[in-house]
Amino acid sequence: MAKDIPVSQKYYDPEIECMPRPELEALQLQRLKDMVAYAYDNTVYYKRAFDEAGVTPDDIRTLDDIAKFPFIDKKTERETQHVGSFFGEMCSVPEEEVIFMATSSGSTGVPTVSPFTQEDFDLWQDTEARLFWQAGMRPNDRYVHALNFALYVGGPDVIGAQRLGALAIWVGAVPSDRLLFVLKQYQPTVIWTSPSYAWHLGEVAKEKGYDPRTDFNIHTIIVAGEAGGSIPSTRESIENLWGAKVVDFYGLSDIYGACAAACEAHDGLHIVEDQILVETVDPTTGEVLAPGETGELVYTTLMKKARPMIRFRTGDIGYVSTEPCECGRTLARIHITGRKDEMFIVSAVNVFPTDIEYVVRGLDGLTGEYSIRVYEQDFTCKYEVSVERALGSDEPYDEVAKRTMAAIKAHVGVRPQKVIVYDAGKLGTSSEHKASRFIDDRGCILVPPFRLCVERRNGPTLRPAVAPNLRVLGKAHVHKVRFAFPIPRIFGTTAALAD
Repeated sequence: MAKDIPVSQKYYDPEIECMPRPELEALQLQRLKDMVAYAYDNTVYYKRAFDEAGVTPDDIRTLDDIAKFPFIDKKTERETQHVGSFFGEMCSVPEEEVIFMATSSGSTGVPTVSPFTQEDFDLWQDTEARLFWQAGMRPNDRYVHALNFALYVGGPDVIGAQRLGALAIWVGAVPSDRLLFVLKQYQPTVIWTSPSYAWHLGEVAKEKGYDPRTDFNIHTIIVAGEAGGSIPSTRESIENLWGAKVVDFYGLSDIYGACAAACEAHDGLHIVEDQILVETVDPTTGEVLAPGETGELVYTTLMKKARPMIRFRTGDIGYVSTEPCECGRTLARIHITGRKDEMFIVSAVNVFPTDIEYVVRGLDGLTGEYSIRVYEQDFTCKYEVSVERALGSDEPYDEVAKRTMAAIKAHVGVRPQKVIVYDAGKLGTSSEHKASRFIDDRGCILVPPFRLCVERRNGPTLRPAVAPNLRVLGKAHVHKVRFAFPIPRIFGTTAALAD
């Protein structure tokens, strides 16, 4: 389809991307009415949930009426999948109509399955083509898809590049040496990976004697899966490393590999409002917030048939902008500031890992790698930050720590308890793909040697410990506490006991 679009044309689908807001909202309302009725009539779960909430599809008269309907979340997905059928109570079609399934990573629980009909899949890839065009990809580009293909919802997005007309190179998640060979041998112009891996790959390239700016032909790096692409200091660091522009994409396994993307203004990510209705709600009360107010982002799919998602609480914290964008698109922009499950409060200040990344990636003399550990001390939340000084730096460790702490205090408002400084490459956060930088030790207890008391519902129970430095994972005074302890001198491994 896109091969017939002039390369100089700015918008892939100008009728949708630049639709006046009143017309867009009228389109959303009609699709919302149809989808809520479809979900009620075709899924076991939504029929039951709507009946229990005392609502019916006829209650949708305006877009605001969606607030009358119950939320769903990851817990809902896990509890209903595989119940009654392979895809479970939220699926609206028989299994034989499902032609593709993706799963979540399962990093916060049992992986959730996301089914697609052929109609869903085609619409999805047409959407990816639109977002690729928005990122600057054209039919004469060579595109390397460096995302995991194994059950990951981002894997098939390479087909969107093919629909646009670009030459697609299906690389997947391969070792850095192999990917660098592809970049050198085939000279692709566009690549999609995570922000942390884009940085890591550039550093590896330099170690191998390459100059990422001149030895390769990359002009656009699409990033997703982490917040860095929308953090100016991170984005600019990657752009300077590669001599290429960075475009942030956003997706989730429950809907599409990508359903929002940055434009040249870098002022939020335009979400595909023709297919997704966006709300912002108070993370605690669920109260709907006005555009511009920060809260938890909630999505309702307007066209996805295999498994409708009505009021899905994403766990992403951010806000929505509906005012005109300088790029000319009228689709709302989402601004994601963090994850609900990674926010921590220090001295009444809400802190997100993205706040720390903004500072660390913008400081001279650091590699940009970091990690955050949050813990409790004297019934108070504390945090510490680990960073790496730049390769070849002889700046004293304590001086690096002092200025890093001062910069974090100035930006965030509360200083870390300490800053730990490593030499370049020694922190261990560099990743072949998606980096893990957040360690939440709140509720973890260090127990003196030999005895541990865990309170259960039926009273305290004493358990023997066979080694010192026993560490309990989970909170005390909670039924079914999980805990593990190292006993290398006895078994040479880690043992785990379940209550």
